[in-house]
Amino acid sequence: MAVKTFNSVGYSLEMIREEVRYWLKRGVIDRHQPIYTLWQCFPAREWDSLEIELEQNGFLLRDRIGDLFSQEVWLDD
Repeated sequence: MAVKTFNSVGYSLEMIREEVRYWLKRGVIDRHQPIYTLWQCFPAREWDSLEIELEQNGFLLRDRIGDLFSQEVWLDD
């Protein structure tokens, strides 16, 4: 699966979570790393919209990637 290119509307929190799940399952990133680590998984041109969406949903770039899923149940962990 390649990194998706999204339109100018930007990323929704669910779109971010979906992409992060993909990279977590492949071992590219770890749940304990800070969110700012995601820069390596998303195109640079998309980072601004990603950062805005995260901040609007109460996430800081220093928060852990696992915090994005704090209210989710993972059946395959």
